[in-house]
Amino acid sequence: MSSIKPLADRVLVKPAAAEEKTVGGIIIPDSAKEKPLKGEVIAVGNGTKDEAMVLKAGDTVLYGKYAGTEIELDGEKYLIMRQSDVLAQIN
Repeated sequence: MSSIKPLADRVLVKPAAAEEKTVGGIIIPDSAKEKPLKGEVIAVGNGTKDEAMVLKAGDTVLYGKYAGTEIELDGEKYLIMRQSDVLAQIN
Protein backbone atom coordinates (compact mmCIF):
# COMPACT_ATOMS: atom_id res chain seq x y z
CA MET A 1 0.00 0.00 0.00
CA SER A 2 2.23 2.81 -1.20
CA SER A 3 -0.54 5.12 -2.45
CA ILE A 4 -1.38 6.49 1.01
CA LYS A 5 0.86 7.48 3.92
CA PRO A 6 -0.77 8.50 7.21
CA LEU A 7 0.52 11.72 8.78
CA ALA A 8 1.62 12.39 12.37
CA ASP A 9 0.19 9.85 14.84
CA ARG A 10 -2.33 8.24 12.49
CA VAL A 11 -2.49 4.62 11.34
CA LEU A 12 -4.19 2.99 8.34
CA VAL A 13 -6.03 -0.21 9.34
CA LYS A 14 -7.66 -2.84 7.15
CA PRO A 15 -10.62 -4.21 9.16
CA ALA A 16 -10.97 -7.97 9.45
CA ALA A 17 -13.82 -9.44 7.43
CA ALA A 18 -17.17 -9.56 9.20
CA GLU A 19 -18.01 -13.07 10.32
CA GLU A 20 -20.80 -14.91 8.52
CA LYS A 21 -23.57 -15.64 10.99
CA THR A 22 -26.68 -17.68 10.47
CA VAL A 23 -29.68 -17.89 12.71
CA GLY A 24 -31.66 -21.08 12.23
CA GLY A 25 -30.53 -21.33 8.59
CA ILE A 26 -31.21 -17.66 7.84
CA ILE A 27 -28.17 -15.74 6.61
CA ILE A 28 -27.85 -12.28 8.15
CA PRO A 29 -27.48 -9.58 5.41
CA ASP A 30 -24.34 -7.41 5.24
CA SER A 31 -26.21 -4.36 6.52
CA ALA A 32 -27.06 -6.17 9.77
CA LYS A 33 -23.61 -7.61 10.43
CA GLU A 34 -21.64 -6.25 13.34
CA LYS A 35 -18.72 -4.07 12.39
CA PRO A 36 -15.42 -5.86 13.09
CA LEU A 37 -13.34 -4.40 15.91
CA LYS A 38 -10.08 -6.03 14.81
CA GLY A 39 -7.81 -5.31 11.89
CA GLU A 40 -4.31 -5.22 10.44
CA VAL A 41 -2.16 -2.09 10.41
CA ILE A 42 -1.22 -1.33 6.80
CA ALA A 43 0.74 1.92 7.23
CA VAL A 44 1.72 4.30 10.05
CA GLY A 45 2.71 7.95 10.28
CA ASN A 46 5.97 9.26 11.72
CA GLY A 47 4.48 10.19 15.10
CA THR A 48 4.59 13.56 16.82
CA LYS A 49 7.15 15.17 19.09
CA ASP A 50 4.96 14.20 22.05
CA GLU A 51 4.00 10.68 20.94
CA ALA A 52 6.30 8.10 19.38
CA MET A 53 4.74 5.48 17.12
CA VAL A 54 4.42 2.13 18.89
CA LEU A 55 2.54 0.38 16.08
CA LYS A 56 4.06 -0.78 12.81
CA ALA A 57 2.75 -2.20 9.54
CA GLY A 58 1.63 -5.81 9.93
CA ASP A 59 0.45 -5.49 13.55
CA THR A 60 -2.99 -6.86 14.41
CA VAL A 61 -4.96 -4.46 16.60
CA LEU A 62 -8.27 -4.00 18.41
CA TYR A 63 -10.03 -0.64 18.17
CA GLY A 64 -13.22 0.97 19.42
CA LYS A 65 -16.57 0.52 17.70
CA TYR A 66 -16.69 4.12 16.45
CA ALA A 67 -12.94 4.68 16.00
CA GLY A 68 -11.49 6.15 12.85
CA THR A 69 -12.76 7.39 9.53
CA GLU A 70 -13.74 4.88 6.87
CA ILE A 71 -12.12 5.36 3.46
CA GLU A 72 -12.17 3.29 0.28
CA LEU A 73 -9.09 2.72 -1.90
CA ASP A 74 -9.07 0.50 -4.98
CA GLY A 75 -12.37 -1.08 -3.94
CA GLU A 76 -11.09 -2.01 -0.45
CA LYS A 77 -12.36 -0.45 2.78
CA TYR A 78 -9.89 0.91 5.32
CA LEU A 79 -9.99 2.93 8.53
CA ILE A 80 -7.65 5.78 9.29
CA MET A 81 -7.38 6.63 12.99
CA ARG A 82 -5.09 8.06 15.60
CA GLN A 83 -2.76 5.63 17.32
CA SER A 84 -4.49 6.55 20.60
CA ASP A 85 -7.79 5.16 19.21
CA VAL A 86 -6.23 1.69 19.12
CA LEU A 87 -7.17 -0.20 22.28
CA ALA A 88 -4.74 -3.13 22.11
CA GLN A 89 -2.18 -4.91 19.98
CA ILE A 90 -2.70 -8.66 19.45
CA ASN A 91 0.45 -10.80 19.46
